[in-house]
Amino acid sequence: MSLPSPRSRLREEQIFLVIAVMVGVYAGLSVALFRVSIEWFRLWALGTSLVPSFPRILLVPPAVGLVIAVLVIHLFPAVRGSGVNQTRTALHADDGYIPLRTVIGKFLTSVLAIGSGQSLGAEDPSLQIGAGLASALGRSLELSRGRLRFIAPVGAAAGLAAAFNSPITGVLFVIEAIVGRWTAGVLGAVVLAAVSSVVTEQWFLGGEPLFRVAPYHVEHSSELVAYALLGLIGGVVSLAFVKLIRELRLRVRTLPAWTVYLQPAAAGLLIGLVGLGLPQVLGAGYESIDQAMHDQFGWRLLIALCVFKLLATAASFVSGTPGGLFAPTLFMGAMLGGAVCALERVMAPGVTGPIGVYALVGMGAMFAGVVRAPITSVIMIVELSGNYSIVLPVMISNTIAFLVSRQFQHVGLFDLLAQEDGTDLPAIDDDREINVQSVEDVMRSPGAVVLIGGESINRNLARAVQTPGDHFLAAIGKDSWGSISRAELTALQAEGHGEAPLASQLTPIAGPYLNPDQSLDVAMRVLHLHPLVPVVHRTDPARLVGMLALEDVTRLCGGTTQPASDTDDLTPADVVRATTTIQQTGAR
Repeated sequence: MSLPSPRSRLREEQIFLVIAVMVGVYAGLSVALFRVSIEWFRLWALGTSLVPSFPRILLVPPAVGLVIAVLVIHLFPAVRGSGVNQTRTALHADDGYIPLRTVIGKFLTSVLAIGSGQSLGAEDPSLQIGAGLASALGRSLELSRGRLRFIAPVGAAAGLAAAFNSPITGVLFVIEAIVGRWTAGVLGAVVLAAVSSVVTEQWFLGGEPLFRVAPYHVEHSSELVAYALLGLIGGVVSLAFVKLIRELRLRVRTLPAWTVYLQPAAAGLLIGLVGLGLPQVLGAGYESIDQAMHDQFGWRLLIALCVFKLLATAASFVSGTPGGLFAPTLFMGAMLGGAVCALERVMAPGVTGPIGVYALVGMGAMFAGVVRAPITSVIMIVELSGNYSIVLPVMISNTIAFLVSRQFQHVGLFDLLAQEDGTDLPAIDDDREINVQSVEDVMRSPGAVVLIGGESINRNLARAVQTPGDHFLAAIGKDSWGSISRAELTALQAEGHGEAPLASQLTPIAGPYLNPDQSLDVAMRVLHLHPLVPVVHRTDPARLVGMLALEDVTRLCGGTTQPASDTDDLTPADVVRATTTIQQTGAR
């Protein structure tokens, strides 16, 4: 099978970028319709008042929960959960395939769930809806398998960016948590899709940031201590949330099979009971977040809202009700940040910042602790607020929350859910922090150079006999090297070339030579051309710092390496001088 020409590959990449823009437009339209549908159904099911009436708040969530259970079990079995892991599965296991039926089911069931008051959000479903639309478009255009595989994360970025009205957030989350690594071939398409989706969504829903706080500057260095404390508390609460979800999922799985019809209804009943006293817990809760930012809740209410939102969200999620965790996580963080600010006013009133800033910082801390996407969490808070002056507090708090979560819960929430569902997906944290081996980790010491191109083959063979290994590096000229095997030396001697200079039988290695800091991926491409390759200093190609053979790389798999010493750097001239000195010393 012939490989595609560079021109055809370039044309395919250009077409893929155009398709990414189309994906963004479709995702922006679908997310705008999705959010409007949720609001319409909420008004129809729970009424137009700010606080739903007694009969509705207690009856609507469980009744709609029964309908959702029937739809999920009999029509749309793939719509359970948030949609993040389903998109990751499409990328890593299903060649980008997400059925259009799943998109329709996710849209419908999430509208019913969130609109009826289930404690879930629209952002994660928007991500899966965007990925599914992209997958369907890619199949209809008959994209290649490689392109079709990556079309799902492109759509995911578009869906999430439109849901948050934040293009950078969509891009970073997909790269950080879906793809796992920065991939140049995907990044351009992801960016185009995210930008076009946000532009499309803003035509219908406006371009204002989701939250508004006044510009803020740190006045006292002691404020940073309070943000660090908020990060610590956020890490603990996020840890409790993840462990609660895991424990409840394990318990739910032990229930009889027929209870799956009642689980969403039971979660709805629980949320309705909570909503009698705390109606702010119903739904995504963005209105309540805005109220907390504008200091409309006392610290006791803020703590109560955080605790009961945590319980309600865990109940909704483990019941299999379709919906996302992003919005509830931000809700809990906002209430937690507001409570820390309110308590700090009592203990240290002179150093307290605005409560809106604390709420935003708390949102970032909870997101970093639960979702394990620390870079995304920082940029997301900045984009959601349109306030770049809070970057330092957000970075401090998010980092601490992330570290606390990682320390006591080694497997992140989405990785944990994938493992429990029997899906072998690459771990997000492992991909992010993988230790890439470099050439200097396995290269040989340059002291093993024993062959001199200007000397005879007989003398070099005698020297090679006393040296372990099958391949040797030979110094040829001022800054050039060649390689030869023991068998080749023996064959040249047998053919009568024993007195000929070794250099006359060698072709200098044309390069590229290796450098110590290059990855083994690069090294393998070079070793494909030469059995033994010089490792030279970047600023002085004549300075040999080591050498690498294929067996050195394979030895790494066995757990043994022979790293070169930094003091053994040699040049071809050094090799000649050293050999001459040894010979003269031996003669005396």
